[in-house]
Amino acid sequence: MKLLVDPARAEEAGRGIARLDAADMAALGLVPGALVALTGARTTHARALPHRPGTRAPGRIALDGATRGNAGLGLGDAVQAAAAPEAAQAVQITLAGQAVNEALLRRALDGVPLCAGESFRLALMGGGDLPLRVVALDPPGPAMLSPATRIMREKAAPAPRAGLRYEEIGGLARVLERVREVVELPLRHPAAFAALGITPPRGVLLSGPPGTGKTLIARAVATETGAHFIAINGPEIVDRFYGASEQQLRKLFEEAQQRAPAIIFIDELDAIAPKRDALSGEKQVERRIVAQLLTLMDGLAGRGEVVVLAATNLPDSLDPALRRPGRFDREIRITPPDREGRREILAVHSRPMPLAADVDLDALAEATPGHVGADLAALCREAAMAALRRAGALDPDGLALAVEGLVVTAADFAEARRVVTPSALRESFVEIPNVRWAEVAGIEPVREALRRAVEWPLRRPEAFSRLGLRAPRGVLLHGAPGTGKTLAAKALATEAGAAFIAIRAAEMLSEWQGASEKALREAFARARAATPCILFFDEIDAIAGRRGGGEGATIERMVAQLLVEMDGIADPPGVVVLGATNRLDRLDPALLRPGRFDLLVAMPLPDAEARRAILDVHAGRMPLSADVDCAALAAATEGFVGADLAGLCRRAALEALARAGEGQDPDAVSAADFALALTAQKEARSWTSP
Repeated sequence: MKLLVDPARAEEAGRGIARLDAADMAALGLVPGALVALTGARTTHARALPHRPGTRAPGRIALDGATRGNAGLGLGDAVQAAAAPEAAQAVQITLAGQAVNEALLRRALDGVPLCAGESFRLALMGGGDLPLRVVALDPPGPAMLSPATRIMREKAAPAPRAGLRYEEIGGLARVLERVREVVELPLRHPAAFAALGITPPRGVLLSGPPGTGKTLIARAVATETGAHFIAINGPEIVDRFYGASEQQLRKLFEEAQQRAPAIIFIDELDAIAPKRDALSGEKQVERRIVAQLLTLMDGLAGRGEVVVLAATNLPDSLDPALRRPGRFDREIRITPPDREGRREILAVHSRPMPLAADVDLDALAEATPGHVGADLAALCREAAMAALRRAGALDPDGLALAVEGLVVTAADFAEARRVVTPSALRESFVEIPNVRWAEVAGIEPVREALRRAVEWPLRRPEAFSRLGLRAPRGVLLHGAPGTGKTLAAKALATEAGAAFIAIRAAEMLSEWQGASEKALREAFARARAATPCILFFDEIDAIAGRRGGGEGATIERMVAQLLVEMDGIADPPGVVVLGATNRLDRLDPALLRPGRFDLLVAMPLPDAEARRAILDVHAGRMPLSADVDCAALAAATEGFVGADLAGLCRRAALEALARAGEGQDPDAVSAADFALALTAQKEARSWTSP
């Protein structure tokens, strides 16, 4: 039976699995787990499994990159599938490649059918992989490893060539599809473009934040197409001698022409092709490199099957002449992955790791907003390091560590999350809140309003899109100091599963003209790069005062910049601006209209019932004597806000410590301690009250 090849799921890469439609399996006489022979340019074997429940794909088969490579197949090719006899148990296997831990190798190849001459990639714990090839197999195959199989290494055999496959890149399915349309189709089917009377695209520009997978995509496309791959790291071609830089660039393009089909990948394109009108007079080398690159790309039409891929995280700094059709025909922006994308990336990087049963990749994906692929790879690596530390790898006898017993637990991932910060947010004041709504008492109506305005759109964007609803761009919390505005913002970010950037508005003001507005633009840019994200401006009235009221030119420019940024945050979606102020009358009216701050939420002074709930939260963490009556305390604290009540509990605990004496721990906090604390708190309020 002939079937068309589709890519495998990321978590099944390297497992030797072929996913078929149930009807096709029945026609071939296959049962789940049976061996299927796959013939393309060569013949290889895999274990046949049906597609997951609810998935139908008649006439198609999903294969991972290693299986496709061993069969000489590409995506979309036709493969001849037939039932094969059951695989034998391997007596001995000889491998070419770098030495690797035998326990890891046996675990990775468990249940994978192998044949002599085939290659595979061994994913390593914490990131990276090793290419290996089966030099000899007894019997020749197909055979599977057993506990009795002897594993030998052939040092004289050449190491296999490494190649990245599509399923080893998680969370970028849509981007890969667009890149394949422009790059893979012209290289694999040039006659189709000739029949349509059109010229294939000459270049593709990949842009996006660092760590999103731009370089990985280029290398995977080169592997899947079998094209010659030439990588140019932007600064490497710059030479001090006159004309040498342009000559190096010409040589690389000539090499691509001679070895076509070929892909030229220029990493960090902005380093060699900046805007010429922004270059000073002494930077003639950059001007000549840009002119040479333009000339070479214009000549690609007569150079055969050559495609130029370029990557940058600063697309606006490129020379405009490069960004027109005929040179870089398509620009593809790679954004940080959403929850499903993060789940796929975590599955790729945790595949070689022995995970404990309590590791939930879905929960990890939910808890890592704003993380790009490189961040998630670092997260898995740090979790593996945490497992090694927990197992005693740093102890004096750590060299005798039992590798077979190592597992990575949910606690290891939790420890890794504390040290891995999203790379897009490392330049800003980033906080990963750990505040839940249960810790924010006395503001139930406010909590419900914030959940509907912010949490629902971030958690359920599909429902809002289906109903034609636009998510609010901004929410403004206003009320007296200490009513819980900042605490509510943190709880909102935690419950919504969003990144949280907290900015003290007054710190953005600078004495240098234009610096304040630049800091504001950069804050919004970082928020867009870390969607879904809550951008929180505390004391926003410091940068958003009324224009024309004598606030100064800097404040007027800041207000104008804030208005422009808030009007532009709808694309891409997923950024919510949260502001807090206790001077609502000081804000510019243009900010308070729908479309900017869509929702104004007042934080009221807590009543007796709310004060009782707040006291229960703060006093519930303390050992209390039986004579402590929180209801009576709530009645005696008329006019107190949440911060006052938190301070009251803290003063009471300090009174208990003083009563116990030096070096002694009190058994509990008593009503007398609260009475003394209440007196002191009221005296402090009398000094600070207006």
